[in-house]
Amino acid sequence: WEFNGSFYQPSAFLMMGIPGLEALHPWISIPFCALYLTALLGNCVILFIIRRTPSLHEPMYYFLSMLAVTDLGLALCTLPTTLGLFWFNARRIAFDACLAQMYFIHILSFIESSVLLAMAFDRFVAISHPLRHPAILTRSTVLKIGLAIVLRGMVSLLPIPFLLKRLTYCGKTELSHSFCFHPDIMNLACADIKVNVFYGMIVLLSTVGMDFVFIVLSYILIIRTVVSLTTKEECLKAFNTCVSHICAVLVFFIPMIGLSMIHRFGKNVPPLVNTLVAYTYLIIPPALNPVIYSIKSTHIREALLRALCRKRG
Repeated sequence: WEFNGSFYQPSAFLMMGIPGLEALHPWISIPFCALYLTALLGNCVILFIIRRTPSLHEPMYYFLSMLAVTDLGLALCTLPTTLGLFWFNARRIAFDACLAQMYFIHILSFIESSVLLAMAFDRFVAISHPLRHPAILTRSTVLKIGLAIVLRGMVSLLPIPFLLKRLTYCGKTELSHSFCFHPDIMNLACADIKVNVFYGMIVLLSTVGMDFVFIVLSYILIIRTVVSLTTKEECLKAFNTCVSHICAVLVFFIPMIGLSMIHRFGKNVPPLVNTLVAYTYLIIPPALNPVIYSIKSTHIREALLRALCRKRG
């Protein structure tokens, strides 16, 4: 403990694995390893395929590349502490290291939300204004959108570590997960956390909340456009280009909303449920997104098969 008058700050926090199943952590690590391996290899393959295939150098796949990079970052943020805990029971994480991990986890989550919104906008323009699509979403425009997304996440979350750093901590230093999460750290403080709660809620609603609203709005407009198409084949073809994105949105937002609600209002939720929702939120989307796009995107699948055939040849 670092002592400075009445100000206390722990030198480290203790991470938690899966409550009640600590003896089974080595076995539980097997599916986690499979998920992390899928996330790392799958997203690297997506990036490699898009990089090597000129026909995929268009806005939809540029945004998919951003999503893959974000998913790689999320997987790499939680992999060391999660597998370290499961394999070696390495529960201790330094206070500053915990704040750094928390900052990057939240930044990458906000970036993923914004990228999914950008992909929704791309699908709306492609379906509603197909002739103007190349002129609206040029390569420079996509680059500017990407930079704006990163800056938005970095700036909006920059005060969070400093707001946590100013708090006094006492008593418990045990986190609820094998990674650092803002509400989890905040709830360990014995000081007034109203500013943290208020700022965290404002940032969440103004970023991820607004992203979700605009994604829903985009799909309402897309459905209106698709319904107005003359033939059933055109409707199915237009809607089929959105299936992968809809799956990615559901896989990301459902557990994220669930985890946020549990941390803020679910005081009586069993710890096991809290833990499973947290792992679903941070590990499942990076592992599933490349699988979803490889299966549902004909262009990605064909480019992948061509690459495999060239290597065999």
